[in-house]
Amino acid sequence: MSAVAVCGGAARTLRTPGRHGYAAEFSPYLPGRLACATAQHYGIAGCGTLLILDPDEAGLRLFRSFDWNDGLFDVTWSENNEHVLITCSGDGSLQLWDTAKAAEPLQVYKEHAQEVYSVDWSQTRGEQLVVSGSWDQTVKLWDPTVGKSLCTFRGHESIIYSTIWSPHIPGCFASASGDQTLRIWDVKAAGVRIVIPAHQAEILSCDWCKYSENLLVTGAVDCSLRGWDLRNVRQPVFELLGHTYAIRRVKFSPFHASVLASCSYDFTVRFWNFSKPDSLLETVEHHTEFTCGLDFSLQSPTQVADCSWDETIKIYDPACLTIPA
Repeated sequence: MSAVAVCGGAARTLRTPGRHGYAAEFSPYLPGRLACATAQHYGIAGCGTLLILDPDEAGLRLFRSFDWNDGLFDVTWSENNEHVLITCSGDGSLQLWDTAKAAEPLQVYKEHAQEVYSVDWSQTRGEQLVVSGSWDQTVKLWDPTVGKSLCTFRGHESIIYSTIWSPHIPGCFASASGDQTLRIWDVKAAGVRIVIPAHQAEILSCDWCKYSENLLVTGAVDCSLRGWDLRNVRQPVFELLGHTYAIRRVKFSPFHASVLASCSYDFTVRFWNFSKPDSLLETVEHHTEFTCGLDFSLQSPTQVADCSWDETIKIYDPACLTIPA
């Protein structure tokens, strides 16, 4: 695979021939550096590639690429080493990579019995913990310095699509599943704290608000985004409608307390301000296939990255973020 940089319009674009994008995540350390997890043949068969991109005058350039023998579905950066990332794949394994070292993973963790669709590195200082969610209906807890999982969390009754650490509460994470529930877990209790029947459809994504320890958002196959206040989960605190096919990923802004973004199988990325009656701020239509990966920059208040099954990765500044939301 040879990546091709394209600088058209306002978006910096990298074409990834033969690789379909599943997840994109900005480095917490290096401004503009982006990791993208990709798969051949839409993740159904073939191998996967982890791409590390940097911005340059031409748009985007490929810094490093790492191949794995199965599709890669998610990626998360280390919170204590700017060179280290973890990906997860269709063969049930997680891979620990070092961008400053050889092309082989430093470590492979293979315990899940089916595809691993989600992986997230804890942001809590002092603890180096990773959670992974799998089609085998379990979440596993890992310390990357230990070769085997620390704990397995059971309770979901279908595929786990999304696992995300609380940025506020140490040892607390959320998971979203095809069983239509959002669940909040406590590592110390080794069990589930809250079960929220959040949608009457499969939930493909969840995220934790950076500005409130009690607020999460879910995105589902029913095309809706719903906000949940953990102090009272009987009803959502907001519902955002507009997508026309399943919502694949949702992310809260790290800079704007009431702004979030979602990407969908309707090929669009949408930006929302859930505190306003007219919540939809902008719809970005620059992909021609399922849009699966989405992230906000941690350094630039206006910068966003996404990736799609159309074999492109884009970094851009949506108009709604360049003017006060």
